[in-house]
Amino acid sequence: MTKKEKKRDKGVFREYFELIAETAVFVFFVMTFVVQAFQIPTGSMEPTLLIGDFLLVNKLAYARPVFPFEAKVLPEKRIERKDIVVFKYPRELNKDFVKRIIALEGEKIEIRDKQVYINEQSLSEPYKVHNDSQVYSKNDSYHYDDLIRDNFGPVVVPPGHAFVMGDNRDNSADSRYWSFLPLDNIKGRPWVIYFSYKAERDAWQKTGLRDKLKKFVSFLPKARWTRMFKVIR
Repeated sequence: MTKKEKKRDKGVFREYFELIAETAVFVFFVMTFVVQAFQIPTGSMEPTLLIGDFLLVNKLAYARPVFPFEAKVLPEKRIERKDIVVFKYPRELNKDFVKRIIALEGEKIEIRDKQVYINEQSLSEPYKVHNDSQVYSKNDSYHYDDLIRDNFGPVVVPPGHAFVMGDNRDNSADSRYWSFLPLDNIKGRPWVIYFSYKAERDAWQKTGLRDKLKKFVSFLPKARWTRMFKVIR
């Protein structure tokens, strides 16, 4: 091989290396500041989000500008009622949860026989489901968890917080059980489902190598093709 050919090979190698490095930096930037991949592990947001849905979360949706020029570049969006948000679980900050905003700071929320009231007004929620027809009354204090599931408050949401709930209203660990969500814990808003498959309900608890291989093999046969690239609203 001549010196000219060696030099050309080194030039090609350098170009590929630079391309890979630049791509890696770009992907790292995007995954750190722009989007986050998230998998739905439980059924608390059914039927809106299903177990086995893989989402891309828009981390810029509620980003607060640090510098003046950012306010002109980034689209500003306020957190509103009925928004679906991904957030750091207040009791375990290393875990991410996904729920729906139900009440905002300063609002009074009350649940009476499964019906939500905001400032004494009944809230229309076409997205929610109730899979348990039984309604626990306020007098049944023995079953406390069931009581606050169906009858809660009234309470006023404190400043800097929100009240969140799952759409699968009878099977969701939300603000009824662990209190208000600090707004600073919100990481972003689910944007699109990029993959979905019919996962087992306890799949998130199976972390062994054999279980992971089983999940990988079942991806395509159990894929929900109609849910892919579905924009979340």
